[in-house]
Amino acid sequence: MTVVCPLASGSKGNAIYVASKNTKILFDAGISARVLRQRLLEIGVQLEEIQAIVVSHEHSDHIAGLKTLTCKLGIPILANAQTAEAIVEELQECPKCKIFTSGEPFEFGDLEILPFAVRHDAIEPVAFRVSAGDQTLAICTDLGFVTNTVRHHLKDCDLLIVEANHTPSMVHASSRPQVYKQRVLSKVGHLSNEDCAQLLLDVASPKLKKVFLAHLSTECNTPEAALRTVQETLQKYSISLPISIAKQDTNSDCIRF
Repeated sequence: MTVVCPLASGSKGNAIYVASKNTKILFDAGISARVLRQRLLEIGVQLEEIQAIVVSHEHSDHIAGLKTLTCKLGIPILANAQTAEAIVEELQECPKCKIFTSGEPFEFGDLEILPFAVRHDAIEPVAFRVSAGDQTLAICTDLGFVTNTVRHHLKDCDLLIVEANHTPSMVHASSRPQVYKQRVLSKVGHLSNEDCAQLLLDVASPKLKKVFLAHLSTECNTPEAALRTVQETLQKYSISLPISIAKQDTNSDCIRF
């Protein structure tokens, strides 16, 4: 059985718990170790059981908890070389790091993990396709543009965690500085609800059992807008999918499949 639980999702911090028969890991750790421990306990997991933290990129909302988790508790980091260098520079310490190569699958425990490139304004950002036996999930947030590589790796998954960050009209109407608006709306920014809906339309298959909409902006989106946009787009093509919001301040649904 594979277990997946988004523990936090959004600009205040991101962390996703993934477990298989013999492996328990996190994808990103952008919340404090204290909060992370509490949220893991809510699903019956001790922080000390976590065997590694797989990091997508070096932005603070993905690595804020690493200093305690890896430098004090000794949990190793899995990252590509450029992201690992950026983490060391940010932490001013040298944590335990295992380096993977973007675009090449690797094994950790009984999981096979394929990190693949995404367009985002980080040094070497990646998303992930994760397989445990014949079960597959993909974690794909923090991207400004959907490439053919993204579409390819999100096909034929059992579970998807995909970004639905903003509604463009809300970005334009927000009080945020113009430089922020330009960044979010750019091809290295974040994915809109509309683009998320199109991506799901492109990759939906009979195998897909669950979708989480992730990394929602608190100012430039709402859960209702994200769900409505995605569901209305899919319904036009008679596609029905179980869709939930990955939450920022509490655990989201814990999925076992």
